[in-house]
Amino acid sequence: MKKRSRAGVVVITSICLSLGFGSWSYTRTHLSVPNPVQKGTAMAMHASGTFEVKLVPQPPEDKAEGSTLARMSIDKQFHGDLEATSKGQMLTAGTDVKGSAGYVAIERVTGMLQGRTGSLVLQHSGTLTRGAPQQSISVVPDSGTGQLAGLAGKMTINIIDGKHSFGFDYTLLEAP
Repeated sequence: MKKRSRAGVVVITSICLSLGFGSWSYTRTHLSVPNPVQKGTAMAMHASGTFEVKLVPQPPEDKAEGSTLARMSIDKQFHGDLEATSKGQMLTAGTDVKGSAGYVAIERVTGMLQGRTGSLVLQHSGTLTRGAPQQSISVVPDSGTGQLAGLAGKMTINIIDGKHSFGFDYTLLEAP
């Protein structure tokens, strides 16, 4: 693969990951069948803060008919209402059309969310269609551990003056 194509994928992936895109979340409120395992009251909460991210390109894939596939490891450090670290994997696809790309990622976040310790898994999906971004970052259902068991929610990412920040709208089931 050409260095120029690989560099373009890294740039597009960084844009997809770091710009403030709209997001979507699949929470229990979207289900028509009640969850018999967890009982209690869901408390709506909001967390915010900043983070640093390090994307490390993994061995390159070959370029094939109009698209370049790449894989990267993700390492993040969250600050603010979420004091945590995360590790994950990202798959990306860049196209020959300037400003069009896509990515999916999974990352495990471990630390403290507004005083509660545990871990959770975030699922990312993003596209860039000729410069128009769309992004979805949601908590994988039932991935919360420790004091974060029962967590559901969505995260948004923003970049302002080169600094990354996040907003995290979530629900956490309180014991009955």
